[in-house]
Amino acid sequence: MRSSTAVGALCAESEHAQSKSDFINKLSIARKECNESKYWISMMLEVGLLSDSVAEKLGTQAEELMRLLTSSIRTAQSNLNKSKRA
Repeated sequence: MRSSTAVGALCAESEHAQSKSDFINKLSIARKECNESKYWISMMLEVGLLSDSVAEKLGTQAEELMRLLTSSIRTAQSNLNKSKRA
């Protein structure tokens, strides 16, 4: 629960980042927390705390979020690099 709610909190924090680097850092940490959530989903499935269907749905949502975060990080890094060259 904590790792999954941290993703949302870090994304909310990134909206008011102090710099582009801070924005990238917050989203990178959010991505790591999302990855941790995927781990806990698999552990809860393994010990029987989640059904296969619920674990699959949550896992799919976590994967989608990981892709969104990765894309946002890459775009922000590219924009940061462009501004440094200018």
